Amino acid sequence: MSYLQETQDAGREIFPDLARAWALIGIALVNVAYFAYPFAGALYADGGMNTSVDFAAYFGVNALFLSKSYTLFSFMFGVGFAYQMASAERAGAGFAGRYWRRIIGLFFFAAINITLFFQGDILFIYALLGIFLFLFRKTSTKGLIRWAIGLYTVQVIVVLFSAFGITMGQAFAPEEMVQAQTEMTEASAAYVEAFRNGGFIDTIHARIGEWAGAIFYILPGQGFGAMAFFLFGLAAVRNDLISNPAAPFWSKCRRIYLPIGLLISAIGAWYATKGTSMFDPQMMWGNLLIVIGSPFATAGYLGILAKWSLSTDGPIKTFFARGGTASLTAYLLQGLLFTLIFYEYGLGLYAEIDAAACISIALIVALLSIAFTSLWRAKFKRGPLEAILRGWTYIGTR
Repeated sequence: MSYLQETQDAGREIFPDLARAWALIGIALVNVAYFAYPFAGALYADGGMNTSVDFAAYFGVNALFLSKSYTLFSFMFGVGFAYQMASAERAGAGFAGRYWRRIIGLFFFAAINITLFFQGDILFIYALLGIFLFLFRKTSTKGLIRWAIGLYTVQVIVVLFSAFGITMGQAFAPEEMVQAQTEMTEASAAYVEAFRNGGFIDTIHARIGEWAGAIFYILPGQGFGAMAFFLFGLAAVRNDLISNPAAPFWSKCRRIYLPIGLLISAIGAWYATKGTSMFDPQMMWGNLLIVIGSPFATAGYLGILAKWSLSTDGPIKTFFARGGTASLTAYLLQGLLFTLIFYEYGLGLYAEIDAAACISIALIVALLSIAFTSLWRAKFKRGPLEAILRGWTYIGTR
């Protein structure tokens, strides 16, 4: 039986699987900068931006994927939450026990990712926010949408205050700003040395140390937006939008929200890409525009994917949709491949190649990760890590 037929017979939708696959591609294109160059700026410093091709490639990633891939992935987390509740209800089983075991499982995989692969891990944030998501399980659809809009507004305000603070600092205390940037560079020097020249154990120590320092910036920088899209995803299932990709709302997303989101994001990306560091007001105001445009662009992408899910089935559609069913495996596999490409115990390309090359590698890694999960799912019912997480989630239940 084909994957698509199996999905239809099980009463599942192909739309979310395609969305997860698209999100995985964007996540790889954004995250590669943090694997290839110092985490503090992720601006391909020290030789990454050498030509107009590098600028164009980085601009494209910022305009099309930055602050959109994680919102899309977060949306799917909310969709998954709704599916888990529905599954428990159909089985006549308690939802809370299953859910909390799943959250513990996510913390476990987050620890693996942070230790072995990526200090910019999103699984820890998802597990942490998932604790609060449980509180919204009985909230009305309108309530979910109001909360989501409110939380994303807070996200915009956080970025706005950051941009305003950097601008005021550069205008009225430039020496202090230079000193702060110097101190940050010096503090990350040991991490950079470990990633550039250290062995496997050295990178573990550096990764954990850098994550511990960065998490307090990542949480407010992404947490409110991620939580907002958790709620949008839950509301979309409640509104039957996921089960009805032909709904007029998705057409509106394609026709109206997508061009608005991409235009705002492109303007923001132009400024952000030309910025030199997170202490550069131009970069910060550009990031603010990207964050403002993100919900509209994310909705537009969902509209396109909804339409694709209605198209005639074919090998490309099957390839991506089937690969999207094992997003946890694909996400961690991307981290593994990136570490083997950029760190010294692998190919040792850390801070050695320019932005365009890094982004090209990221696209290949993204497709390879989806190819692996797609081929695996052609033979097995679930992805390897999904099977482990499910086994733990349903332990002791029928």
